[in-house]
Amino acid sequence: MVIGLSATLPAHAENRIDTQLPSAPELAAYGSLPVGVRQIDLSDPGRIEILAIDPAAAKPDPLPTYDRPVTVEVWYPAAAGASGSTTLQTVARDGTTAVALEGRAVRDAEPDASGTVYPLVLVSHGYPGNRFLMSHLAENIASKGYVVASIDHTDSTYSDKAAFGSTLVNRSLDQLFVLDEMARLSAEAGFLNGLLDADNTGLIGYSMGGYGAVITAGGGVTEASVGYAWGAPHGTLAQHQAGSETHKNLPDARIKTAVAFGPWGMNTGFWDAEGLSGVQIPMLFIAGSQDDVSLYEKGVRAIWENTTGVDRALLTYVNGGHNSGAPMPAPQESFRDDDALGFNVSEHYTDPVWDTARMNNIAQHFVTAWLDLELKGDSEKAGYLDLTEDSNAGIWSVAEDGSEKPDHTYWKGFAKGTAKGLLYERRAAGE
Repeated sequence: MVIGLSATLPAHAENRIDTQLPSAPELAAYGSLPVGVRQIDLSDPGRIEILAIDPAAAKPDPLPTYDRPVTVEVWYPAAAGASGSTTLQTVARDGTTAVALEGRAVRDAEPDASGTVYPLVLVSHGYPGNRFLMSHLAENIASKGYVVASIDHTDSTYSDKAAFGSTLVNRSLDQLFVLDEMARLSAEAGFLNGLLDADNTGLIGYSMGGYGAVITAGGGVTEASVGYAWGAPHGTLAQHQAGSETHKNLPDARIKTAVAFGPWGMNTGFWDAEGLSGVQIPMLFIAGSQDDVSLYEKGVRAIWENTTGVDRALLTYVNGGHNSGAPMPAPQESFRDDDALGFNVSEHYTDPVWDTARMNNIAQHFVTAWLDLELKGDSEKAGYLDLTEDSNAGIWSVAEDGSEKPDHTYWKGFAKGTAKGLLYERRAAGE
């Protein structure tokens, strides 16, 4: 049982986010670039203040607005020889317990000064979560030549979790606001000046971050979901409704692709075939076949099936749950029961079947291949995404000199015996 694990952890154990297991597929490995990390604090003026709207009272006119704070952690290619702290300070799922994460990115390192301009990747966490929940992935892809901006979504973090309506309305708006701000900062004096190409952006979202990514990609929500009494108050979600002028104007041509881990919403009627047909960019979906939050057959898989307007793929961790691939390994401080939460804190990060580091390595491999192909035009990565659907059915057939025989169908990038328990399916636009 997980309750007993805390007693087995050594006192000097570190909360590593950079673990590379011997079984890690090829593209999970860190790249050659040193990485820096910095925090930036932003504010979006004039945003509708969802928390100030009483759903039980008359609809206010005008709707209240405020300056919405948005904190972002940025991982970026750093100058050679960078040294300093590689610790990330955050909190656990309970919102109060301090947690130190250990990785490879150097805090406030000088950025790469070679003149190379890197694609931008936005990262959007779940509800609740925070900007460090997918730090293992952010740091990893930054080392391969990306600037990664991971967002703290106000009203949706461990420390400020509030009414769900705010997350429903604001998730996509936060993503696009941060895109605008990163573009602005890349054009101004500062550490991001000239470092990133906001016109060549990818978006990664987990759970509610995946919900937001689908909206940002062009998927409109249903009329029924706009009216849910437990959702966004007084029809404020209508701005994201399929067919509305506001939603038609939402997608941003600077975002070229998206990756959605366990995207939420199909399970509760936020999506239908009409709304999902509006997705405009290639998408990689990642899910566990036993997801009990977003669901699988009637959840993530159904979203993938209905984004018919674009090329898309679905990577499935067979028997994996909602945490498949996205969260960092559970920090040692989380292995305890919490009366207020009603569960062992570690369950927020772990999976009952899959090892988290193993799932992370697989996600790093596939996200690297997908982003390199879609954002960098690296055609060599296509081979890592042209696979036998069922990893268990792959045949290992290699000659003594290491060359592959004609009947070799094993998943590219996976060592012999390591491609197990996974499905990878693709559909082209129109299918």
